[in-house]
Amino acid sequence: MFPSLKSPKALTAHTKRENKSKREMGAGPLKDQTHFLTKRLLPCVIYALLPLALFRFYFYPPSFNESLEKAPQDKPIIVIKPSSKATNEKFSGIPCDYTSGKWVRDMLGPRYNGTSCTTIKDGQNCMSHGRPDLGYLYWRWKPKGCNLPRFEPSTFLRIVENKHLAFVGDSMARNQLESLLCLLSEASPPHLVYRDGEENKFRRWHISSHNITVSIYWSPFLVKGIEKSASGFNHNRLYVDLVDDRWGSEMGQMDVIVLSIGHWFLHPAVYLEKDLVLGCHFCPNMNHTEIGFYQVFRKSLRTALKAISDVQDGKKRQIIVTTFSPSHFEGDWDKAGACPKKMPSKEGEKAMESMDVEMRNIEIEEVEVAMKNGAQIGLQFETLDITKLSLMRPDGHPGPYMYPFPFAHGVPERVQNDCVHWCLPGPIDTWNEILLEVMKRWEVQANRDGL
Repeated sequence: MFPSLKSPKALTAHTKRENKSKREMGAGPLKDQTHFLTKRLLPCVIYALLPLALFRFYFYPPSFNESLEKAPQDKPIIVIKPSSKATNEKFSGIPCDYTSGKWVRDMLGPRYNGTSCTTIKDGQNCMSHGRPDLGYLYWRWKPKGCNLPRFEPSTFLRIVENKHLAFVGDSMARNQLESLLCLLSEASPPHLVYRDGEENKFRRWHISSHNITVSIYWSPFLVKGIEKSASGFNHNRLYVDLVDDRWGSEMGQMDVIVLSIGHWFLHPAVYLEKDLVLGCHFCPNMNHTEIGFYQVFRKSLRTALKAISDVQDGKKRQIIVTTFSPSHFEGDWDKAGACPKKMPSKEGEKAMESMDVEMRNIEIEEVEVAMKNGAQIGLQFETLDITKLSLMRPDGHPGPYMYPFPFAHGVPERVQNDCVHWCLPGPIDTWNEILLEVMKRWEVQANRDGL
């Protein structure tokens, strides 16, 4: 029957069916193509993207800020005192304990190298001295429950603008200072304006872009001391009630003071207070009482902190004490491979020794006392608690590369190792990342208080 002979209603229904059939006939090949793409190509796309997603998650997990968890936390077998409340509170007010965490992989690496920074002490420039393994450069400290941001040179410069930042103490103070200068040089190079003393133990730089003065004062005891010498007596003499005048006389010029002592107290010494002998440490041939060094270490730090508090000039100073940094000697100090580790310590691999714990606890306790007293006169005290995180980095020392290319002519019978100081760049850069976080928190507190 022809459509023209149908009723209008039937014709309309027929036309709709015909149009629908045409659409389906025309869409058939496209539909088949879509089905083919969905069935065949979609799995291929998923399989191609899955490795990329896993790679992205592996090297840049969202909770770790461009880091990969690698080394679990090393739990010391000795109970240590918690750091001050201020140390465990991030500047934003969110609780953050920088003292507890683990080292995780960081594919970004350091912000500088042995060539780009010119202020590195020769003995800590491991890269230029030919250290072949560079894996120690690709780790970051991951605190529990929070993130430690990468160092921001511009932020540090802004906070310390128009101030005098002084590092006072032993060679660890110098090591930390040189790390900081390298980190800052990316934004604004420091200019050396003063140099004095053997091995440049007293130096001063000026950062003109922000009118910042940065100084290093050699004072391995903080108090007055006469160091042992090859030509004189073979022990140190410490006057634990008198601050070292070399830095004490310029204390009024300082705005931010970073103190770092510890390792020199292990050497033989005689201790005096008010010109009377208190006792000695490791002095078998002397007619003095052996009292060790913990008590004197505490007295010396207390004398220094009190001297800073006694400067009544109305300046709102900030004082940071960097806690004891453990060494990693294995076997004889002058043998090859004294600190041969190439990876951070894993959980249970390296326990905190009693001396490390005692030195750290003394510093935390004395800073807490100074913190309470200083708050009344506008001073801010803080412990930069790096003992635990440094203990877990036996791979970060110069070792035999304290000298250039020590194995260029084969392995010598004897080679000296440095397992105390830190390669630059290296784990010690983390100390200054935490230092910046402390100063950022102080800045926020000052703004809240309207200072």
